[in-house]
Amino acid sequence: MSPVREFMFKQTRESDVKLFLELSKDENLKNDNVTLEKIPNSVLIPSFIISELKTGFQIGFILFIPFIIIDMVVSSTLMSMGMMMLPPMMISMPFKILLFVLVDGWDLVIRSIVMGFK
Repeated sequence: MSPVREFMFKQTRESDVKLFLELSKDENLKNDNVTLEKIPNSVLIPSFIISELKTGFQIGFILFIPFIIIDMVVSSTLMSMGMMMLPPMMISMPFKILLFVLVDGWDLVIRSIVMGFK
């Protein structure tokens, strides 16, 4: 368990560890000088999960922004041309796929995930 605990501790945000230390009922963990050896698994594991969820949401949001911009541009263009019955998704989906392929999306996603680990 020691190598896994070290990995989780390195990847966990300090604020998340402090949150779960405050929520724990252990009075010995209330001071600010808590080291990896003193942190129990019941604090470290949820802290790690919360940190990884936050990172995942950040990556997802950054991926979502260009796609929503493409949707807005396509829908406003279709509306200005008077094509209200044509679903914007039919036009914007090929542009989204083209953008993802042109910027080498999978490479960027995998690289950002791997580089996120310290």
